[in-house]
Amino acid sequence: MLPVLFELGPITVYSYGVLLASAYLLALYYSVRRARRFGLDANRVLDLGIYIIISALVGAKLLLLIVDFDDFRRQPAELWTLVRSGGVFYGGLVLAFFVALWYVRKHRLPIWPVADAVAPSIALGHVVGRFGCLLAGCCYGKPTSLPWGITFTDPFAASNVGTPLHVALHPTQMYDAGTEFLILVLLLSTERFWRRHAGWTFWFYILLYGISRFVIEFFRGDPRGASMGFSTSQWIAMALVPLSLVMLFVLSRKGSAPVAAAQAAAPPARRKKHGR
Repeated sequence: MLPVLFELGPITVYSYGVLLASAYLLALYYSVRRARRFGLDANRVLDLGIYIIISALVGAKLLLLIVDFDDFRRQPAELWTLVRSGGVFYGGLVLAFFVALWYVRKHRLPIWPVADAVAPSIALGHVVGRFGCLLAGCCYGKPTSLPWGITFTDPFAASNVGTPLHVALHPTQMYDAGTEFLILVLLLSTERFWRRHAGWTFWFYILLYGISRFVIEFFRGDPRGASMGFSTSQWIAMALVPLSLVMLFVLSRKGSAPVAAAQAAAPPARRKKHGR
């Protein structure tokens, strides 16, 4: 665990912030590469990625504010922690989805081919981001006696995000990173089998992540809101998993190839400008 990478005088560089920024940049780069392969306007997808990054940050923090609203109301000074925290992933995913939907409609981009191009990038960025959680000590697990339990010792993590120290915990950050990596591999290795069904890659990602997140939440030990025995993320997963199954069924009834549809629907590529 290394919540602080280094300090330069009054400037403190946090590992979580560095890895979160790296995750977003890597996901953005990979999205643009996939957009070109799908025959999409890469410049538009690049702009879309920036909108997604901003809305994901805002949405994740908003959901954290909602989940911990009582705590923030009792201790208004703790609102400052929203600036440092990454928030709740599902909050960012949901808001980013609606912002992306607005953007692709505004610029007349094909919705499902764009979603298919971006989905594996979300998984890739999430893998990197969870390593930031591990170094920062957030999103920690419940105590465990299993041999792969991880023990945190940095007092800064305890004061910053409440990480329990000197006790073996489930490495839920690595559970999430590992499952996201497996999901990424599965998406890329099976993508060719449903080329004719635009949107399948995206909704298959939503399905797989929803199932994995629902299970991993049982091993989480950090406070993150709960109702009737289930966390906020589990309730969202319980809504998204059946929705993704319905969407996979609906999209399987359609036979438009994503690349062909993208090339037909996408407007002419904009000329590149120097300094863009």
